[in-house]
Amino acid sequence: MNDSPQAAPINLHDYATLARERLDPAIWDTYDQGSEDEQTLRANRAVFSHVRLRPRVLVDTSACDISTTVLGIPVGLLVLIAPTSVHQLAHPDAELATVRAAHAAGTLMIASTLSSRTLEEIAMAAADAPLWFQLYLFRDERLNLRLLERAEQAGYRAIVLTVDAQHIGNRERDRRSGFRLPPEMHLGNFATTTSPDATHTLQEVTWDTRGERPGLTWDAVVWLRARTALPILLKGILTGEDAHRAAEAGVDGIIVSNHGGRQLDGAVSTLEVLPEVVAAAGSQCEVYMDGGIRRGTDVLKALALGARATLIGRPVFWGLAVGGEAGVRGVLEILREELALSMRLAGRPDVASIDRTAVKLSPWFGEEGPTPL
Repeated sequence: MNDSPQAAPINLHDYATLARERLDPAIWDTYDQGSEDEQTLRANRAVFSHVRLRPRVLVDTSACDISTTVLGIPVGLLVLIAPTSVHQLAHPDAELATVRAAHAAGTLMIASTLSSRTLEEIAMAAADAPLWFQLYLFRDERLNLRLLERAEQAGYRAIVLTVDAQHIGNRERDRRSGFRLPPEMHLGNFATTTSPDATHTLQEVTWDTRGERPGLTWDAVVWLRARTALPILLKGILTGEDAHRAAEAGVDGIIVSNHGGRQLDGAVSTLEVLPEVVAAAGSQCEVYMDGGIRRGTDVLKALALGARATLIGRPVFWGLAVGGEAGVRGVLEILREELALSMRLAGRPDVASIDRTAVKLSPWFGEEGPTPL
């Protein structure tokens, strides 16, 4: 995990190769893996090949604007940082390096409940960069309320409730390696509490709650809405039915996500269901997407299919492993440059010019996408 100079990566795949060389194989696997046969993990990438770009010509793209707003917050990059746990596995500076890189790139980071550093430390390192807080709900309601209070007091601007990890997927690479968090590593947000009782398992984090609240239902959204004035996003929506219900429940945003292919293997890919979710949500809430973003063209395709912005997870971990803060900045800068070039080549000089006419879907994908509602 040293930060010594070497040939500069020119794309995110280079970062992945270098990160794998640097990391302990068990640590690499715990972040790289999907569940079971990893069908969904592969599908998240493969689906992009079923979406082709339709470039327009004779458009003035001498200036290219890749900024947007997310829940009214200006960001200078259409790529946000998804919540991922225990960044210290990749670099000693952990989430502090990540949030500083996000600040430098003008984008937004979603801090995880399961971060290495406390949510307060992350907020301090963010300076004036915007932050959202990803929340897992536990059986201990006092713990849930305390996490909410801390996030509000630290200046986080939204709560992202993860809804697809009530049970932990069958992640066989961890089972084979027997991976556990090293004894010197801790979950920062629980350093001063006896609950949860961490047993140094990253994937199950086998507290007496087994991660999230068993029996988590739509009542959790009602509970959360009654206890915070912050905007609420749901992360883990994959169907139009649930998107419609989320919008009716008054959530402010939806993150289309299958947890990076780490939960239900064989679940649909996120780009594949994005049009369905966007149609079901309508204008009632903003829709974002993670899963498989590795190129600027991937971002462009997601925007054309209705995403407000995209999120990345594993590439941040790669950047940390390769160069700490500088590595994450490198990952974000590559995506910035690729996206700007892709938009210019496609004749789409700003976000407002990116719409469904920018892409052609393969017959497999379906021109209109699945629309069950």
